[in-house]
Formats: sequence, structure tokens, C-alpha cells
Amino acid sequence: MTAHRTATADAQVLLVMGVSGSGKSTVAALIAERLGWAFIDGDSFHGPENVAKMHAGHALDDADRAPWLARIATWIQARLEAGESAVVVCSALRRAYRDVLTRGSRRVRIVYLEGDRTLIAGRLAERHGHFMSPLLLDSQFATLEAPGPDEHPITVGIADPPAVIAERVVACLDGKSGGSR
Repeated sequence: MTAHRTATADAQVLLVMGVSGSGKSTVAALIAERLGWAFIDGDSFHGPENVAKMHAGHALDDADRAPWLARIATWIQARLEAGESAVVVCSALRRAYRDVLTRGSRRVRIVYLEGDRTLIAGRLAERHGHFMSPLLLDSQFATLEAPGPDEHPITVGIADPPAVIAERVVACLDGKSGGSR
């Protein structure tokens, strides 16, 4: 985890979401570092059975995801209650999953890393040592429900280098950009 700022009542949590291979962990870590906020990768909340299932090329179902999402939601809530701003990574592909994670709080801001299948497939082909099988990319895109305007997401394309993407997100938080791309 990255060091974080002093606890405040206006703390917020950024939920960095997108399909596997979109750069969530890299971009989120850069955002957290830039802001001096706590950081955690939601993958660390997966139980060993989920990791084994994904590594074998099998998509998780909602029953598999429920305890994982609940653990991440608890972590988010604890940060907010402690007045600590933070950044968390989670695929959060469906609206229902994001609803579990945000619990309707405007203090949890969604950052959607948007990219096309061709670009992401190329990245996954080059990635080694990750438990998420590249065979699951099609199921990820089939599951994906992009955040709607009512979720007030910061939507950023992923074609640029991670540092540029992270700076765009920080600019949106600072009010220097309208909230997308």
C-alpha cells in the first residue's frame, strides 16, 4: 500500500474498473502514488478457489464473485469511515457489481478504463505470470456493462501509456477535465 494523506471527512475511493488487460493495476497504482492515497488490488481479495478457476480458463459466476465483492466493499467502507482516500482495482464489469461496491455512495468514484478487444488481446498475449487466463477475454467483454452517465464515471481510453492515463484521471479529479477521455 502507498502512504496516504491525513484522514478527512471528504475522503473518497476511486474504483478503477475494466476488463482484464486494460491496465487497471498499473494505472491505479500510478494514481495512488500521484495522490498519496492508499492502494489495493481487488485481486488480492479472491479466494484460492476463484484463482484456480480463472487460471484454468473458467469464468467466475455470480456465486463465486459475491464473497469477493463483499470483501472489497468492506475494505472500501472501512477507508471511508476512517476518512482515508484510496484507490482500489476491481473488474466490476456489471452494474450490479459496482452497486455492491459503491453502496450508492458518491464518495466512491468509478474510473472506467475503456479499450477495444484487439488492443487488450494483444496485451494479454504478452502478459506472463498472471492467474487470469487470456481465454476469458471474450467472456469479460460479454459480461461488460459500461458505466452509465448516472454512475458519474471518469472514462479514459487505454491506448496511451499508463502514466498519461493516470494524469488524465487526476486532472478529472482536480476539475481540469470534464470527466472522460
